[in-house]
Amino acid sequence: MITTRQPSRNVHDSDVHTLTIKGEPASKSNARQLVLIKGRMVPIKSKKALAYEKVFKAQCPKLEPLLEEDLAVAMRIFYKTRRPDLDESLILDLLQDKVYKNDRCVKLKYIEHGLSKEDPRVVICIGPFKQRDEVINTYHSLMDDEE
Repeated sequence: MITTRQPSRNVHDSDVHTLTIKGEPASKSNARQLVLIKGRMVPIKSKKALAYEKVFKAQCPKLEPLLEEDLAVAMRIFYKTRRPDLDESLILDLLQDKVYKNDRCVKLKYIEHGLSKEDPRVVICIGPFKQRDEVINTYHSLMDDEE
């Protein structure tokens, strides 16, 4: 579910969006598998990454219009265990064409690792780069509410 924070009354309207996706993401880089395609070995996403992609797409509604300006993203990825590497790259790829037009517009990433054996998920705040302080403050407010 994507929510839009209520506009600030004293300075300017807020364009900060929040999103929570249930499920444990896979590391895009560490979980590649090699397959033979037309006589060549080609790396593809792991089964876990492909499964997470389906889960993500089912939960992530499309934001209209898609964000196109320079963006700041803050997120905490809650894993089941300490074992996985902290890797947001698959999540940023999956947000493309759902929340923003291209992941190249992400100019600031603030990423934290979290643990939740019972409820693995990712909590994301995203907004214009010029509102990066508000993006991070909104993220911290969300994390304070979760604790």
